[in-house]
Amino acid sequence: MKNKVQLITYADRLGDGTLKSMTEILRTRFDGVYDGVHILPFFTPFDGADAGFDPIDHTKVDPRLGSWDDVAELSSTHDIMVDAIVNHMSWESRQFQDVLAKGEESEYYPMFLTMSSVFPNGATEEDLAGIYRPRPGLPFTHYKFAGKTRLVWVSFTPQQVDIDTDSDKGWEYLMSIFDQMAASHVSYIRLDAVGYGAKEAGTSCFMTPKTFKLISRLREEGVKRGLEILIEVHSYYKKQVEIASKVDRVYDFALPPLLLHSVFSGNIKPLAEWTEIRPNNAVTVLDTHDGIGVIDIGSDQLDRSLKGLIPDEDVDNLVKTIHANTNGESQAATGAAASNLDLYQVNSTYYSALGRNDQHYLAARAVQFFLPGVPQVYYVGALAGSNDMELLRRTNNGRDINRHYYSTAEVDENLARPVVKALNALSKFRNELDAFDGDFSYEVADGGAAITFRWENGATGTSAALTFEPSRGLGVDNATPIASLAWHDAAGDHETHDLLAEPPVAA
Repeated sequence: MKNKVQLITYADRLGDGTLKSMTEILRTRFDGVYDGVHILPFFTPFDGADAGFDPIDHTKVDPRLGSWDDVAELSSTHDIMVDAIVNHMSWESRQFQDVLAKGEESEYYPMFLTMSSVFPNGATEEDLAGIYRPRPGLPFTHYKFAGKTRLVWVSFTPQQVDIDTDSDKGWEYLMSIFDQMAASHVSYIRLDAVGYGAKEAGTSCFMTPKTFKLISRLREEGVKRGLEILIEVHSYYKKQVEIASKVDRVYDFALPPLLLHSVFSGNIKPLAEWTEIRPNNAVTVLDTHDGIGVIDIGSDQLDRSLKGLIPDEDVDNLVKTIHANTNGESQAATGAAASNLDLYQVNSTYYSALGRNDQHYLAARAVQFFLPGVPQVYYVGALAGSNDMELLRRTNNGRDINRHYYSTAEVDENLARPVVKALNALSKFRNELDAFDGDFSYEVADGGAAITFRWENGATGTSAALTFEPSRGLGVDNATPIASLAWHDAAGDHETHDLLAEPPVAA
């Protein structure tokens, strides 16, 4: 994976709602800003029960958005990441519909999981209580197979039926997705919900040894097709470190809430501790199409004796501060308040979570760009977007607060804002200064009040250092910078103490 900044976006939310329009905006408005793009699900249909994460046909582009030819054409200028939804598919898929009609006589019957296929001898209360799920309740819903009611496994919503990845038909289906990606010049595959993809009686059915075997098998198949694999799992931070040792890339999901904690509290100690142990083969994010994860820094959900990067009471305070900063908007979009029962996420744009403070937002982005890994910026974050309460009211889907539709005119309007101009400059700086291909180090200074991240490339003589001091922003107005940058390039030494007023430019 190239060491350049990437964009995360839906195909239909930049411009006129097509892949071609998204491509045109990337190549013009964000020229040099984003080297690659993670296109969120654009399969048939892209607007199902879970915004494309419940495909009826995972191998076909929704014709309303474009075609695989459009994806291949984009690959001539940008590296492309696409989702492979490993754990589930739509109940409306032809495969599951065949099972509903024919029951056990369907050739696709082994492809889908029921309670009895995982627990053939029945399940005890302890067995069922031990299943890990991101939402309340048990992971089953009622469907009739040829008139016979069955309990079908659904880890997420009733419309997303889980695939038996051990079955020949299930594996054949997954490999058809890989084949289509490779044929369409996709470079990277994100394994969506893979942590739930290997069920086994007597376990939590989440990130078990069997899951790691599944991941290894998928990775091997990716290598055969020239596809690099990214793992998407929200879990206890030590699990992330363990996962990273076995895959190409893993998300650093601990970073977004840790940075918020640092900005809100002025305490950089947990961030420094995470910097020391975090995996360097990470994809760094502050925002994604999902909410802001808090499970990644708290105690283990399955064993509360395993402490998190910050105490659970600090996690609670973090959530309360986000709600306060958004004037209750995030609270209205989180949990049962908005038909969104994910237990580990707060729904808000990152910019709104920071109280729409430009200095704090740019400082957080700068830290993201300076930590080892490949940075990805969500399209709403790329435009420093605020919470979309109108869309939330219209859909009552909590995550839609952070899924605004931007017309081309809105994109242009936001590109004129100083905070967006500064973010684009910072991204170009990250892409162009080859110090970021060198050696990384960090140090805590000023009695623990500040942390400095350094990059040095001995081969080219370039260097860069970012000092992050969140305590400077506590109890003051929004204009106070909390990050400063110094660098050396072909033109000599430079520094800026205000990323908003003086965005960096690499020679």
